[in-house]
Amino acid sequence: MVGRRIDGMRVSEFGWTGTPLRRRLVELILSGEKTAGAGLVTDYEAEGEELPTVGERFVLLDFDDEPVGVIETTDVLVVRAADVDEQFARDEGEGFESVQDWHEAHERFFERTIAPETLIDAIRFRVVQRL
Repeated sequence: MVGRRIDGMRVSEFGWTGTPLRRRLVELILSGEKTAGAGLVTDYEAEGEELPTVGERFVLLDFDDEPVGVIETTDVLVVRAADVDEQFARDEGEGFESVQDWHEAHERFFERTIAPETLIDAIRFRVVQRL
């Protein structure tokens, strides 16, 4: 969905459409439990997408790819995977008890090894509107 926009805003997708993970992540975001997310910088580059910027708003898509909210980016850091800290892992709201838990879950999701030097876009956000 590179470049997809709704009402002039880029869309934000957490997990894959139609999966239990997507449903869970969107519920966590809308409840305020999930206030952070991570992506691979190389994926943005491969898709020709810019990293989010502070203050940028995104349309949040649900399980069925329908808009359910608007989130606003409050912080963007590009860090090495080795530098992801425990607080960030916890702020992802998925119950990670350690950075190692976070790391293993993200390797499963991205279906690849995440080396210590892999660049991660560590974003924080807040829900500004429910649709």
